[in-house]
Amino acid sequence: SFPGNLHLVMVLRPTGFFQRTFTDIGFRFSQEDFLLKLPVVMLSSVSDLLTYIDEQQLTPEFGGTLEYCHSEWVIFRTAIESFALTVKEIAQMLQSFGTELAETELPDDMYSIERILALRTEKYYQLKEDITAVTKEGNLLLSSFEDPDAGECSQDQHHERPGDWETVNRLLGQLHEMETAFDGFWEKHQLKMEQYLQLWKFEQSFQEVKNAIEFLMGQQAELPDTGDSVPQVKQRLKDLGHFDGMAQDLIGKAQVVILHGHQLAANHHYALNLICQQCNELRHHSDVLSDEIKRKQMRLQKTLDLHTRLQQALQCCDEGAYLLANQQMDKCQSKEGAQKALQDIERFLESSSAYLNYDPQALHYDFESVLTSELKCQIQSVQVKLENVRSMFENRQSCFKKLLDKHVRPVQLVAPRPENSPRSKSPLFSPKHGKNYSYNLSEFCTLQSRNPSKNWLYLDFRFEGALFFPFEKKPTPKQTTHVINELIETERVYVEELFTVLTGYRAEMDNPAMFILMPPMLRNRKDVLFGNMPEIYDFHNKIFLHSLEGCLGAPERVGFCFLDRREDFQMYEKYCQNKPRSESLWRQCSESTFFQVSCSFLPRQELDSYLLKPVQRLTKYQLLLKELLKYSTSCDGVQELQEALVAMLDLLKSVNDSMHQISITGYDGDLSELGKVLMQGSFSVWTGHRKGPTKMKDLARFKPMQRHLFLYEKALVFCKKREEHGDGYDKTSSYSFKHFLKMNAVGITENVKGDHRKFEIWYSGREEVYVVQAQTVDLKMAWLNEIRKILFKQQE
Repeated sequence: SFPGNLHLVMVLRPTGFFQRTFTDIGFRFSQEDFLLKLPVVMLSSVSDLLTYIDEQQLTPEFGGTLEYCHSEWVIFRTAIESFALTVKEIAQMLQSFGTELAETELPDDMYSIERILALRTEKYYQLKEDITAVTKEGNLLLSSFEDPDAGECSQDQHHERPGDWETVNRLLGQLHEMETAFDGFWEKHQLKMEQYLQLWKFEQSFQEVKNAIEFLMGQQAELPDTGDSVPQVKQRLKDLGHFDGMAQDLIGKAQVVILHGHQLAANHHYALNLICQQCNELRHHSDVLSDEIKRKQMRLQKTLDLHTRLQQALQCCDEGAYLLANQQMDKCQSKEGAQKALQDIERFLESSSAYLNYDPQALHYDFESVLTSELKCQIQSVQVKLENVRSMFENRQSCFKKLLDKHVRPVQLVAPRPENSPRSKSPLFSPKHGKNYSYNLSEFCTLQSRNPSKNWLYLDFRFEGALFFPFEKKPTPKQTTHVINELIETERVYVEELFTVLTGYRAEMDNPAMFILMPPMLRNRKDVLFGNMPEIYDFHNKIFLHSLEGCLGAPERVGFCFLDRREDFQMYEKYCQNKPRSESLWRQCSESTFFQVSCSFLPRQELDSYLLKPVQRLTKYQLLLKELLKYSTSCDGVQELQEALVAMLDLLKSVNDSMHQISITGYDGDLSELGKVLMQGSFSVWTGHRKGPTKMKDLARFKPMQRHLFLYEKALVFCKKREEHGDGYDKTSSYSFKHFLKMNAVGITENVKGDHRKFEIWYSGREEVYVVQAQTVDLKMAWLNEIRKILFKQQE
């Protein structure tokens, strides 16, 4: 379109006669069209034109002074329009390239990703070359408008630029802005692509090392941490050493992967949280594997030491039996022969005292951590054999001493001998040649003290003397009474301990004379340090202890005692929830003068142990109830005992859940409004929504999120478990609140294709879908059952 609007037409009539005649005739035929649209002025000469237009606006051919070449104007105008079109095309190409980068989904293999990145980089540089060429063209076009003599012009003339120059300059500015924006966009995109490629490589390395560690963990888990003989334990130590070498290699690889992750985190990677989580997970797996192998090595080494001691003791028994069996009794009838035989026995006893005088209780204490039922039986069998050998030596010594005292020929003794007597004089009978006097006690129970009033099993071990073992008996009323007595006595001790703490410490905090010795952070905070211990003490001292004492002659009432008071035991939940605050306050104030001066009869360093008594007592109840059930299978009140045990286990679970609940951070409302905590635990969670295909920014979500779920009566809360922080006793862990689902809008799908441990939780008509993977199928079913109960209750 023409650049301006016409307001007036001026017609300059030719000077020649014929030309003016033709002009007048032509104008007369078209005059009506001009009159309808705009006015027309007929001019006879150039001087008449100057009355309407300034001579500076007219070219020399019209009597003006304006330097103008129409052909040059056409060339410049064509060049400007071509330049503008090129700039527009460049803008469209940049827009198209940006759309392609944003919407193209990335493949799943590293080679394809690297290839796409290389192609996009090549295309970027091609576009940069195009932009540079167009910019160069625009600068050249702009320079053609510059006036070489512009420096000599006046200031007003210097600022008057043609409209074409302004147009080209504006287009160059737009091109520069597009190039700057494009460079910024490409820099961010390239960084994200490179970080995504780094993340892909990191996750691949992480998964490889993690799978290898888990596989090795499974292999070493199949290797027992004990053994029944020295060769077996040595072989297992050798196998474990092989596993340890493989573990060290894997841990080295894990350290490399973790170092790579830390480098990515230091470079502000966009998946920083995921990388840190996987680094922590890999470090945890490495520590668990290393600790498990070290623990198993220590147990096997300790088991080897125990087997070595037992083997030495058995060898000593065999050598002693060999000594006694090879003493020629006919030569021992004289005083000299008896004296020599007695000296041989005494020398042997002196050299073997370390083995013959083994204390079984000391062995049990030293090797308590590795003792199994088989090892206990072996210790019992060795101890029995040692007792028999000692008895044989005592009898032989007694006989020889009588010979020396009386100087008379005694009744000839029968020497202890092995099963095959003809070999007794052969040197091959020596224990050094492989004769084995050991035996296996795996067929009978634990040895008890000898008592003629019990039923005994007689066993002959080819030595002098005999051994007696009681038959295993069924539970008796005496055993039931013993457990009840233990329950009542420990309850009395528990009440006394609570009373001691309350009077020795808590009461002193109210003593005005002691107030000055208390640190400021301890003042007026006895409810934090002791929680609701007074309430617990009143319950046990005034109610529960008396109820238990009433069961002394009626064991069938024990279950009723717990069931009748099950609601009262809920006070322990409050105590346990306060326990972290109490421990923190105690650690800050334990060295204060107040605790050094007050209550000298109660050791200061044991106050934290006394504060732990309610927690320990709560766990002790279920152990005593289990023991009582074991001895009350056919008595009255068994059903109530079972219900009481279930109630105490439920209480322990509720306390445990509530301890986790108080560690939730970031929830704006009141958690108590959501109802009671029914379940809690850690799961792998995938999320899904009603949206289009996954974009590049969502790729990190292909990995499951680790979430800690809390199931309340009214909501399902999703949290992220934060790693423990702090040193020593100050280590704490917390749960960062993410979001929650109201149970009145929740639905479940029990089975998900691909894994029996997975199930779906969907929300608001599947507007949000969460795939949850439990650690075991049993755990999954337990959660589904609880969720179903809530949903059914809502329908009712």
